[in-house]
Amino acid sequence: MKTINELQDEVIEEFNDFDDWMDKYQLLIDLGSEEKPLPEEYKTDQNLIDGCQSRVWLQADLKDGKIIFQAESDALIVKGIVLLLVRVLSDHTPDEILNADLYFIERIGLKEHLSPTRSNGLLAMLKQMKMYALAFKAKENQ
Repeated sequence: MKTINELQDEVIEEFNDFDDWMDKYQLLIDLGSEEKPLPEEYKTDQNLIDGCQSRVWLQADLKDGKIIFQAESDALIVKGIVLLLVRVLSDHTPDEILNADLYFIERIGLKEHLSPTRSNGLLAMLKQMKMYALAFKAKENQ
């Protein structure tokens, strides 16, 4: 099982293959279009993330002490972004997720190349994932 940091390093390496931001956007779009769609039963209002301009659904399930995230968006670049977060954070414990320092977002240049609304959306997705981690952790400690 790879650590969150190992997964982040993989993402950074993937993006470092491209110098041009148009190619990096294309990589995000490809990531988004390769992923199988989120099952319809998870596309609920409850799973919609507040603060995203496009619609983003995030499903979280606790299996064997680890959180499994699934996500989808109706905007391709946003879908690519949320899937990167899922790839890095999914299948880790609530503590690992809560303690993660997500440096890959800055290192691949996402921060400076996203429009303000997309940046807000990215923060909203991250916040939601950490909220799930907190909720699952609280349940475990009851």
